Amino acid sequence: MSVVISDEILQASQLTPSEFRQEIAIHLFQTGRLTLGYASKLADMPLNNFRHFLKQRKIPLYSYDVEDFELDLKNLRELGRL
Repeated sequence: MSVVISDEILQASQLTPSEFRQEIAIHLFQTGRLTLGYASKLADMPLNNFRHFLKQRKIPLYSYDVEDFELDLKNLRELGRL
């Protein structure tokens, strides 16, 4: 499938076609819609380059929220490690 972005939208964004793809890839990765691998493909960047790109933008590779932390604590307690 191909997606066509009009020149008008591209000009309004003030991004190059490559930058536009990268921004879309970042957004879809951050919202959990794409994995790291697929986002790097969409951005047309090798995986390690995309990781570095995210690091420069201070975008974490993994999401670890309070619920994850509480689940880890529960599991550690059940295992007798806490």
